[in-house]
Amino acid sequence: MEPLRLHRGIGIPLRRQNIDTDQIVPSKFLKRTSRTGYDDALFAEWRKDREFILNREPYTKGSIIVAGPNFGIGSSREHAVWALRDYGVRAVLAPSFGDIFRANAGFQGLLAGVISPADAERLWTALEADPGVTMTVDLERCVAEVDGVVRVPFTVAPHVREALMSGHDAIDLSLHEEDAISAYERSRAEWLPTTLPSRHEVDAVVRPARTRS
Repeated sequence: MEPLRLHRGIGIPLRRQNIDTDQIVPSKFLKRTSRTGYDDALFAEWRKDREFILNREPYTKGSIIVAGPNFGIGSSREHAVWALRDYGVRAVLAPSFGDIFRANAGFQGLLAGVISPADAERLWTALEADPGVTMTVDLERCVAEVDGVVRVPFTVAPHVREALMSGHDAIDLSLHEEDAISAYERSRAEWLPTTLPSRHEVDAVVRPARTRS
């Protein structure tokens, strides 16, 4: 995934709380079989209202959402993260998140940064006072700023911060320990199960049967 260290973009003041994943991407879009192309699904029901913030310029080009508490609660669908990323959102700042949504976000290139309720209000006020103003999210310092107006800290789990900054997802991080994993499996008794190779490798190579000692 694309590394995220510092991002500048238009901030979107989304003054709503308890936004669940069915609101982020309605269930009717879950029949799709790809992991991309969900930009039209993002807040699809809400976008039927012309006054919804993503239908109003210049917020249509926004890439940083400032939301209320409990963003991303509800079902565990990864599609919610895919839709936000496909729309162009790189960061969501809110006082709290659904745990599964936050975990899904961190390893798919989307920052879910926790801010205080008071700081959410400060950001909303600044963004509404100057629609289209640029925000900066600095993951190295864990600071978000509405340029020249307000600066607030945010928190993110250290391992998620590392993954976002390096551009590595969970599989990448596991593969970094491939030598240690292989050494561990060689040390196990032969009758114990092992990690199988990927399907295409199984089809290409006849895996020898293991014998009991």
